[in-house]
Amino acid sequence: MEFRPCIDIHNGSVKQIVGGSLRDAADSAQENFVSEQDAAFYARLYRAYGIRNGHIILLNPADSPYYAKTKEQALAALRAYPGGLQVGGGVTPQNAGGYLDAGASHVIVTSYVFRDGRIQYDRLRELVRKVGKKNLVLDLSARRKDGRYLIVTDRWQKYTETALTESTLDELADYCDEFLVHAVDVEGKANGIEEELAALLGGWGKIPVTYAGGVHSFEDLRLLKELGRDRVHVTVGSALDLFGGTMKLEDVLAAVK
Repeated sequence: MEFRPCIDIHNGSVKQIVGGSLRDAADSAQENFVSEQDAAFYARLYRAYGIRNGHIILLNPADSPYYAKTKEQALAALRAYPGGLQVGGGVTPQNAGGYLDAGASHVIVTSYVFRDGRIQYDRLRELVRKVGKKNLVLDLSARRKDGRYLIVTDRWQKYTETALTESTLDELADYCDEFLVHAVDVEGKANGIEEELAALLGGWGKIPVTYAGGVHSFEDLRLLKELGRDRVHVTVGSALDLFGGTMKLEDVLAAVK
């Protein structure tokens, strides 16, 4: 189990938001924390601690008036920690290479490979040709609906018809280096993890998987470590002291060892 840090950027600022509240209309979201520091500050901090493979997520769509400022923040963070961070949010074959050239270790993709609620393997293969399997992370963030965890796209606003199952993980693992999974229903709420989802990811465990969502205590970390069989990596957002929470970064790093 490893700690994987995050830098979520919305409207040009580093923030922690309630995941299910994000709306493209008016670029709105329920905010838990808005940092006075820029994205490069966090990148330098993670670099100083030697924490790798964190993710930068651009939370504005490309047609947002805030997108240019959000992207500028992301690029500045990549320059501050070349090779140490992944980046996602609106990634396509057309712009993926630019992020890798700017210093991203991986690009993170969801929406581009899903259309009409289904996995579009032609698009997925195109991405692999462009960036290489070793540089690609698939974001399979999910929300519960009708008793299943369905993968969601477009900044977690649209349900797909694809359930997050071991079979789905098996199918997609051939195309990427890692998975990133936000438990969207608890993302940003700091009220406990999605235990069933954590157990699913831990029971599979064939390539690296990072879980994000709901961690708010060291008991949550212990439970995730147990359910994830010590092979599911973790992101802590709103509960972390860097983002206004009570969990100290140094203590989190010690707890996941």
